[in-house]
Amino acid sequence: MMTYYISMITTFVITLAAMAFFTLLERKILGYAQIRKGPNKVSIMGIPQPMADALKLFTKTSSTPTSANFLPFAISPMSSLLLALILWTLAPTPNPSMFINYGIVLFLCISSLSVYTTISMGWASNSKYALLGALRSIAQTISYEVTLALWLIATLFMLNSFNLQWMSTNSTFMFTIIYPIILYIWFTCLLAETNRTPFDFAEGESELVSGFNIEYSSSFFAFIFMSEYMNIMFVSIMTSILFMQKLLSPLMSFSLLILQSMIIMIMFIILRATLPRMRYDRLMNLTWMSFLPASLAFILNTSWISMLWY
Repeated sequence: MMTYYISMITTFVITLAAMAFFTLLERKILGYAQIRKGPNKVSIMGIPQPMADALKLFTKTSSTPTSANFLPFAISPMSSLLLALILWTLAPTPNPSMFINYGIVLFLCISSLSVYTTISMGWASNSKYALLGALRSIAQTISYEVTLALWLIATLFMLNSFNLQWMSTNSTFMFTIIYPIILYIWFTCLLAETNRTPFDFAEGESELVSGFNIEYSSSFFAFIFMSEYMNIMFVSIMTSILFMQKLLSPLMSFSLLILQSMIIMIMFIILRATLPRMRYDRLMNLTWMSFLPASLAFILNTSWISMLWY
């Protein structure tokens, strides 16, 4: 039991450190995309910039609206960060401390719970702008969660397992060889699910106020964007496991997994640097009028193929 807790704490610490330097990587790539340097003033080439940002955010005075419901107002960002950290217990490693046979199911459950933290942040702020931003964000997230889950079910028909650890080391079926369009639709749904460009309407409220997080500052605001970046990193690993794994030795498979995940994370950043934001009505039409019917048709198709395959 003690080994399990030590392993879990180590995973959380490494994840937080990786998230910090992922933000630095994003700022560097965005800087060069806009013909500027990005962070380069703090110490050696700006490498300790994430630590400086963390120090600034966690030492600033936190302002709370006088009319806010303080308990849910304070708990919601912490819950969002906690859910993102719990997801990382599913990440495959060469020597796992525990095996979760139904990791995919747990992933869907935890990602669905993040909707409640968003609406709680908007409601507890007791601000109409925060509440409107939260409602827009939730409508977007729920819409794409439906499609995301259906595409995931279609993929699982071919992988024939719910265990992420097993998939990362034993799966020989590269789904994108037969259906390359699936990776494109899956990645598009992930962009909407994680509120990234061109679907970043949760943060796109900044032209008016700032969406559901308008009333948050200091450490509470840090918890919100930390959970967002950790979710981006985890879904990149999920994409690599589901669509890009090959049969290799466990150590080589893990190295390949990290490399592929890094490429997917960089794609998130490059899309932010290049694509403009969509209109909200087109975003909703894309999922309900295009992705949802296609996913239902694809599940029927894949179920027949999986029956012949196995």
